[in-house]
Amino acid sequence: MQFDDKVPIYYQIKEYIYRQIITGKLAPGDKMPSVRQLAVDLTVNVNTIQRALSELTAENLIEPKRGKGNFVTATDQQISELKEQLINEHLQQLYKNLRELNVSDEEILNDLGRYIR
Repeated sequence: MQFDDKVPIYYQIKEYIYRQIITGKLAPGDKMPSVRQLAVDLTVNVNTIQRALSELTAENLIEPKRGKGNFVTATDQQISELKEQLINEHLQQLYKNLRELNVSDEEILNDLGRYIR
């Protein structure tokens, strides 16, 4: 995983796990990889992984079970809401960046349509 120096690593790990859940690579009820395994896989400190998982627990997306590990608890509705939230965040950032370049709304729509085609 390539990390962006401008964004906290724990937040990037959260986004990585969000994507795993949204794409179905981690389904509701699935056991998550261990904290140590995630740290090795993502080449980060265990404490950084723990911080990301703590926030995911607070968001009720994962549930720790003592002695068994962490499990995905997100429902289909939560996953849909999470997907919508991430889409809106990305669109908001894209729109802000393009407006800072003095690109009009009409140009944005035309360019996006052309890009999709």
